[in-house]
Amino acid sequence: QVQLMESGGGLVQTGGSLRLSCAASGNILRFNVVEWYRQSPENQRERVAFITNGGGTNYADSVKGRFTISRDIAANTVYLQMDSLQPEDTGVYYCKAWKEMDGEYWGKGTLVTVSS
Repeated sequence: QVQLMESGGGLVQTGGSLRLSCAASGNILRFNVVEWYRQSPENQRERVAFITNGGGTNYADSVKGRFTISRDIAANTVYLQMDSLQPEDTGVYYCKAWKEMDGEYWGKGTLVTVSS
């Protein structure tokens, strides 16, 4: 059973930074891709960034240049470094892992609140 646990959310002022962590139960390289999503207070869901098992990364236009996705393979953890945070970045951030022939797994989320 795959488990994903997000952490690192909190309250931050505009312009501040947070680093989110997604800790997986087991080797993260077994997933084809690990993604970060966010759900806004208006219930809009957006994929923010992803990293493939080969190390390729991709970002939503809304966060490009401000957010960085990375991983620590030894720690089975994927990170989302978020800089220059804006109020529109407020939401619940979820980690999702997808494995071909196996399906997708979601964490329970971590809340990020950016005050103006």
